[in-house]
Amino acid sequence: MADYINDNEIPVFLINGFLESGKTAFINYTISEEYFHIEGNTLLVITEQGEVEYDEKLLKREHTYPEIIEDQEEMTAEQLQSLLKKHGAERVIIEFNGMWDPARLELPKDWVVYQQLTIMSGLTMDMYLNNMRSLMGPMLKNSELCIVNRCDGVEKEKLYSWKKQLRPMLLKGSDIVMENRFGEIPLDTTAEDLPYDVTQDPILIEPEDYGTWFLDIRDYPERYQGKNVQFTACIMKHPMFPKGWFVPGRMAMTCCEADMSFLGYMAYYKDIDRFADDSWVKLTAKIDFREMEAYEGKGPVLEVTRMIHTGEIREPAGF
Repeated sequence: MADYINDNEIPVFLINGFLESGKTAFINYTISEEYFHIEGNTLLVITEQGEVEYDEKLLKREHTYPEIIEDQEEMTAEQLQSLLKKHGAERVIIEFNGMWDPARLELPKDWVVYQQLTIMSGLTMDMYLNNMRSLMGPMLKNSELCIVNRCDGVEKEKLYSWKKQLRPMLLKGSDIVMENRFGEIPLDTTAEDLPYDVTQDPILIEPEDYGTWFLDIRDYPERYQGKNVQFTACIMKHPMFPKGWFVPGRMAMTCCEADMSFLGYMAYYKDIDRFADDSWVKLTAKIDFREMEAYEGKGPVLEVTRMIHTGEIREPAGF
């Protein structure tokens, strides 16, 4: 993602999601908002057509020119550049087909994805999660916001479950918003919702709760600042780490069996040389939050006070 737009770059807003998820309605709404208005022209690339249509009067008023590309093979950098030139556009909105592979999206060299959003429908969310995770993972991987609309009548317990399953597929710092016809549904996770007690000293993280802790400390750092934690993990060392530094973590399935990732945070232990890479340990550590190059910003740092060898946990961490 770009934090700012250079005058020589073309900003791209990528809106993805499955058919009938509400992408067109979201783009219609966004284009109509004052904050999204520009003096120049906008190219709108449509890759699939659902039941909701674009407001032609709105598009004309906002100098937005739609072009349909229904085959991903035809969506080349050359074709996109040609459409941009045809309309004299200064920015691009792409309504991206949820069944296409985002990794194959080829943009002209001076185009920059300024914002990527994923739109999903609460009416079909269970079907997505049960049968289409392999498609959801790539779709969500680089999205900074996921909006789940049409959640009217859905119990909060179900909404929390959806949020918990979506979170590992998203970028660090990204947001998940659940909406009904009245707008956003507040869904802050409280300490009481967690499967462990954050008032304990140390906070004991059972193997089955590691994934929950990994995400919660990222989303709610104020719960953990200065507290002690204890969990079992595998040691990962790297020759580029400064002396004493390592990452204790667990393998986890973020969206499907083919997408396994090692999840852990930077840690320091003065006696880490006594422990081999890939060995399993039970550790106790004090939690701090610092600017770290590995995070490209601020993140959790574990100051290990005690560590002993222990047995391997073969099952991947769950969420």
